[in-house]
Amino acid sequence: MVLVIIRTLILFTVTVIFLRLMGKRQIGQLQPFELVIIIMISELAAIPMENTGIPLLSGLIPIFVLFTAQVTLSYLSLRSEKARGIICGKPSILIENSQIVEDELRRIRYNINDLLEQLRSKNVADIADVEYAILETSGQLSVILKSEKRPVKPEDMDLPVKYDGLPITLVIDGQVINENIKKMNYNEEWLQQKLNESGIKSIKDVLFASLDPDGTLYFQLKKGV
Repeated sequence: MVLVIIRTLILFTVTVIFLRLMGKRQIGQLQPFELVIIIMISELAAIPMENTGIPLLSGLIPIFVLFTAQVTLSYLSLRSEKARGIICGKPSILIENSQIVEDELRRIRYNINDLLEQLRSKNVADIADVEYAILETSGQLSVILKSEKRPVKPEDMDLPVKYDGLPITLVIDGQVINENIKKMNYNEEWLQQKLNESGIKSIKDVLFASLDPDGTLYFQLKKGV
């Protein structure tokens, strides 16, 4: 039993490390070859876990080979447009100027019901509102609405807007993120002073705190404080 646990932990650790090195894309954003590699890695990792008679290297070596293949293919697709087209395929235009491209639908075996479903998921109910609908190589449908159907932007009405950056996290579960505080040219004493002004005696009582781009400090206390 101890041997099984150790083998499982080793294979789990190696698999997680390789998957992290392969990138951070979600399943729906993976290219077909990346999805195949992930499925094969999971299968290869499961075999030595179930059968202790199989040497551990018999599972680790194929996983390393698949990881190397994924990195190589990704590098080739990054460096060469032609290789990218062969490895990942090319996007398909399914709707052009509100007209369904029938030939393309037949070529990729994509039916109209699927197309309408994908449009509805993008909050588009009428094909007449669509300038282009493009099926990306990841399988996601990109929809470009006609200019008169797109949401109004501030620049369309010449309205001035203020900069809206990302809030910086300062505290998580009572622990100060010193790296972020230094990035904002503040320190822990400044944070404690700001919390004191709001009646908070200890940073450890704070569940979450962040600093908005305009300098506003947001915080939430732990339950029971």
